Amino acid sequence: MALEVLFVDHDPNVLRALRRMLRPMRMEWTMHFCSEAREAMELLAQEAVDVVVSDMRMPGIDGAQFLLEVRKRHPDIIRIALSGYSEQDLVLRAVRAAHQYLAKPCDAEKLRSTIERVKTLRTLLDEKPLRALVSSVDTLPSLPALYQKIMEELESEDPSIKRVGEIIARDVAMTAKILQLVNSAFFGLSRHVSSPEQAVVLLGLNIIKTLVISTQIFTEFQARGLPPDRMDRLWTHSLNTAVCAKTVAQQAGADPIIVDDACMAGMLHDVGKLVLWQALPDQVAEVDQRCEATGEQEWKSEHAQVGTTHAELGAYLLGVWGLPDNIVEAVAFHHFPGRCPHREFIALTAVHAADVLTYAIHGGPPYQGPNLVDAAYLDQLQCLSRLKEWKSACSDALGGQ
Repeated sequence: MALEVLFVDHDPNVLRALRRMLRPMRMEWTMHFCSEAREAMELLAQEAVDVVVSDMRMPGIDGAQFLLEVRKRHPDIIRIALSGYSEQDLVLRAVRAAHQYLAKPCDAEKLRSTIERVKTLRTLLDEKPLRALVSSVDTLPSLPALYQKIMEELESEDPSIKRVGEIIARDVAMTAKILQLVNSAFFGLSRHVSSPEQAVVLLGLNIIKTLVISTQIFTEFQARGLPPDRMDRLWTHSLNTAVCAKTVAQQAGADPIIVDDACMAGMLHDVGKLVLWQALPDQVAEVDQRCEATGEQEWKSEHAQVGTTHAELGAYLLGVWGLPDNIVEAVAFHHFPGRCPHREFIALTAVHAADVLTYAIHGGPPYQGPNLVDAAYLDQLQCLSRLKEWKSACSDALGGQ
């Protein structure tokens, strides 16, 4: 099925250039072009659009307002903001309205690949209601103690960029959001960024402070009936998995980029649980009951109760947020790496092993731990025999706990 894409820009010359530039895609996309927001909203009421690409600076209803309205009325649509480098104020206003931000002028290949990625990501979530659920997420809940710490640091008389980076690096939600922003084309960072500490330095303290305090890109988690220690356990497991994934990748002699991505994917591998806890707490309770009663793996119970798993939800979210493919891939397949077509040691390999080893070292519910191992996958990569060695190295890295 052809992808339906809507382009909105008040400049007729830009719309003509887009038509010309994207003419080779006319057999794969159904493209619509509108010159102002009201016209675009009317079209959206008539057409089932998949992706909206909007200019930020428009008369009347500007791009930020328009994308917020699209999110409200059509939460399943992927929203991409186009803006010039001199329009940072508009982009900062759009951080909770757009999934991705592309800088103008945008070359055809960058625009094409960004939109085409949506088609690939949709294979993760077949159901439109699930895509709408994830696409409507503009921010994720942070651990209350860390949320308070970063607010206190940023509002202090002399905030430390190093301290801010350290706090963000300890929080799953903050890490995901900061990486979304630093990996966007708007900030013009062509280098590979997979560390939140590095991202904070590159964005700068003024932008970070504006994002956190003015646009409220971080929110404090509200339990909504979940056990009070549930978030603490997730954060501890995520941090431990990040450390173990980095250790496993280093032990395997992986390229430094794979090591960095393994660490970050380990931190984010369970980010889909935040989506579930925030949006579907009743179903989460049913998943817990089913796991306790049957002893089956958590992701299997999620699929039975929700129709998908936290791995796929998390990967879809990170994908539409524009995070690198190798991190999205590791999150998507961390429970079932054999489903991934690649057959070499990658970030996914390290995260899968680390997820299992973290439970083996620290323990966990009976439906987690050793029964999560995809032995056939690891054996095919000649890694299965190294699990004992990796467990010892991970235990040392975690302080012998």
